[in-house]
Amino acid sequence: MRIQFLRNATLLLEWQNKKILVDPMLCAKESLDPVPNAANSHRFPLTDLPLDATALQAVLASLDAILVTHTHRDHWDEVAQTLLPKHLPLFCQPADAAKITAQGFTHVIPIETSHLWENTRISRTDGQHGTGEIGKLMAPVSGFVLEDEVQTLYIAGDTIWCEEVKAAMDEFTPDYVVVNAGAAQFLQGDPITMTAADVIQTIQHPAQSKVIAVHMGAVNHCYLTPALLATALADAGVKGIIPAPGEWVTAN
Repeated sequence: MRIQFLRNATLLLEWQNKKILVDPMLCAKESLDPVPNAANSHRFPLTDLPLDATALQAVLASLDAILVTHTHRDHWDEVAQTLLPKHLPLFCQPADAAKITAQGFTHVIPIETSHLWENTRISRTDGQHGTGEIGKLMAPVSGFVLEDEVQTLYIAGDTIWCEEVKAAMDEFTPDYVVVNAGAAQFLQGDPITMTAADVIQTIQHPAQSKVIAVHMGAVNHCYLTPALLATALADAGVKGIIPAPGEWVTAN
């Protein structure tokens, strides 16, 4: 297994000689209106993809499948909807299946509990995209677990540390967990993605998974930077993986 972090929650996953694109936000830097009700009004993405147009087209042409955890625009933008091959298997949560089908995708596979694709079991997990009324407004969101005979990868999706995440780690004991950090927050309410403390709790879970933290430095309402998270992990005496855009993480 290899994972290339591209930007925000966008990942290129190499798995069993297959390539899966996760949560594609493929638009150019600063091409989207800012997330409203935030502490700043910066247009996003705040950075470009670490791929030029030729490299991006090569990646898209090589794909075997797409995985969309939910359809907020920083995970599923209009450029992705335009550029991605419409015939590829596209795994998503049931609540998004009709919307993605209406966008022209012809092989949409909503996962309620689990689905066997090739030799991989893909299971859907729950999460909490914030607390209270804001969490309800941001829902639904999902995570997904990929399992084969050798390894297990848990992509937690847009969620804070919560009982649903703990339950998923208890059930699947993943080798690797990808968490969406950034401590995204509106002017009202608590963070809606993982804070440094949430990432630390994930690392400290008894499953002893290797934790990859992404979803930082790309959207205007995400205030936890990679540097701040690295400092927090060091202060707590724990180790996590914080990839730079374009960097590959290889399972070992």
